[in-house]
Amino acid sequence: MALMLGSCHKIVQLPETPYIKFTSFAVFDTTDILFNNCKGGRLKFYFEDGNGDLGLNAAETGETDTTNLFFTLYRKTNGIMTEVPDNDLMKPSGYRIPYMERTGQNKILKGTIAVTFFYEFYEPADSDVIKYKFYIKDRADNYSDTIYTCEIPLSVNSVYTE
Repeated sequence: MALMLGSCHKIVQLPETPYIKFTSFAVFDTTDILFNNCKGGRLKFYFEDGNGDLGLNAAETGETDTTNLFFTLYRKTNGIMTEVPDNDLMKPSGYRIPYMERTGQNKILKGTIAVTFFYEFYEPADSDVIKYKFYIKDRADNYSDTIYTCEIPLSVNSVYTE
C-alpha cells in the first residue's frame, strides 16, 4: 500500500506560454569551416514550456513557419546601444529549435538551449560591445517574453552572465 501511495505524484502544471531566462554568453576564438580564424559566441538560456509543443519538425510538409527563435543584435556606439542595420554582417537570422515532445501525461518541457554564433567579419573596434534581444515561439504560436543578454565585449574571451 505504501509503495502505491509513494508512486502517485501530482502532475505539475506550467503556463502554455513558453518561459525563457538568459543564462550565459561565452566569447571565444575559433575557426570557420574554411579554417579561417574568427570569433565565436555561445548563448545559453533556460526554457520551460507547459504544454510541450516547442520546436519545429524539419520533415513536416507544408510547414511555412521555419523560425521559432528570434534575435535582434545591438551594438554599443558612442556609449549607446543601438540595433544594427539590416546590412550589418553580424546581424543574426532566425533560428529553428528542433522538434521536442514528451510522452506520457506530463508534457512539460524544461531545459537549456545553446546557440553558437560565428563572427567571421569581426574586427576589434571601439564598437565591439554587443547585446542580444531574443524570444521563442511554440507550435501553438505562443510567444515567450522578450529578454536581453548582458553587454558582451567581443574582444575579451570570457563567459558573461547577468
